[in-house]
Amino acid sequence: MHEEFWVFGYGSLMWNPGFDHVEWVRAELHGYRRSFCLTSVRYRGTPDYPGLVLALEPKEGASCTGIAFRVSSDKAVEALAYLRERELGTASYFERRLPLVLSDHPLKQVHAICYVMDIDHDHYRGHLNPEQRAQIIATAVGPAGTNREYLFRTVENLDSLDVREPAIRALASRVTELCGDG
Repeated sequence: MHEEFWVFGYGSLMWNPGFDHVEWVRAELHGYRRSFCLTSVRYRGTPDYPGLVLALEPKEGASCTGIAFRVSSDKAVEALAYLRERELGTASYFERRLPLVLSDHPLKQVHAICYVMDIDHDHYRGHLNPEQRAQIIATAVGPAGTNREYLFRTVENLDSLDVREPAIRALASRVTELCGDG
């Protein structure tokens, strides 16, 4: 039997974890930021028309608030296999165990599996400006749906956690304008 573990969700893992877990709690990861810097060719785009999704981008002094999920030992093998298939399919992430600070939880801090952007990977798009990001997100569609749905669901989830990220909110506003939804 394997040991239980924690997983950090900061994008779609927050609102669509896809694995069994026994609890979740708001958590903070230091030294990384949530950034639309990863090309999506499997879920929110295609190889011919790539989308753009969130990744944990290393940045000194930054922090990212998301959700820590605890996976029980009896579900550990299944959950880890699922996560690796989902998150490591394009080899654009590193799987790391990093310290998270838990909100309102007796443990206070845990080490969790985090999927961190490989900034040397071909799918890294950290150089894009906000308008370029908005243009991609407004038009990209993949097997999992539209790229803008991914953005809007993430914003809704951040709002429900009372997490304020002005850059992501501004991006959502611009995508709404581009799509004529506003």
